[in-house]
Amino acid sequence: MNRAAPPPEGQTAAAHGVALFSSPLLAWYFVAVWGSGYLATKVGLQYAPPFTFLTLRFLLGLALLLPLLALWHRHQPLRWPQTRRDAAHVAAAGLLMHAVNLGGSHYAQYLGLSAGVTALVLAAQPLATAVIAAGLLGERLRRAQWLGVAVGLLGVLLVVWHKIDARAVGAPALAAVLTALAAITAGTLYQRRFCPDVDLRAATAMQFAVTAIVLAPLAVAIEGFALQPHWALAAAILYLVVFASILAVNALHTLMRRGESTRVTSLLYLTPLFAVALEWAMFAVVPTQLTALGVAVTCAGVALVAWQPRSRASRAPP
Repeated sequence: MNRAAPPPEGQTAAAHGVALFSSPLLAWYFVAVWGSGYLATKVGLQYAPPFTFLTLRFLLGLALLLPLLALWHRHQPLRWPQTRRDAAHVAAAGLLMHAVNLGGSHYAQYLGLSAGVTALVLAAQPLATAVIAAGLLGERLRRAQWLGVAVGLLGVLLVVWHKIDARAVGAPALAAVLTALAAITAGTLYQRRFCPDVDLRAATAMQFAVTAIVLAPLAVAIEGFALQPHWALAAAILYLVVFASILAVNALHTLMRRGESTRVTSLLYLTPLFAVALEWAMFAVVPTQLTALGVAVTCAGVALVAWQPRSRASRAPP
């Protein structure tokens, strides 16, 4: 009888089991939560400015995560970084993915960029990932995958160009969301390159802490830590902490460890489907025909990137 392969180093048994048996489910969970997260952010920003909102988000994340870490440690000891260099790599990846990425995307929405357009701009990550991974990680893409990356980007440009042409987007908002795009691309590849075997549970706690330490002074100095207490603010923060910052980010890294970077990050092309649909339902932002076309094109791009041609051996008759 064949025995199941042991979990890869640095990956928990639970995460390994999910990766083995539920990768499609894990992928769709990530897409759904990442897309709906833009709307949760839009709700929260009505009651707190970006740095204040994010500081509350990561402080609550730490408060919820620390008891879980103690519980997990009883069943399977946590593996913290062994050297200062390893800890610095984990912290740097966290600052890119959380502080810079979320700070940029939140400020873009705070300045008036719609949730759907924010999602579509950030969905250009697979293109940046493909270019960087080809040189840095030695990943080779088939022609169909390169075509898929380009087609997906075309879908993004369709929507963004329409918004810019309509003068609905200012330069500061575009600069903020493009900064977020660069940060999330660099952060995910940085963590894969320099923290390939990190314990995701320990890394999440460290990254929450360093992000809160960096953002809290900005929230006080720039925004006066101003907020309007409301149940919707609390609900948005709780949703983003549990389902996005903890579960979805770890789902992304689990998938990254199992597959090619470009294929995994191409899932981000699908997040606008959820963002645009929910923005329509919750805020009556009706998508235009150009927006609908852009979403359709991005889906076609994902299909090309993710498509795996059957090998000759698999096509051969038994």
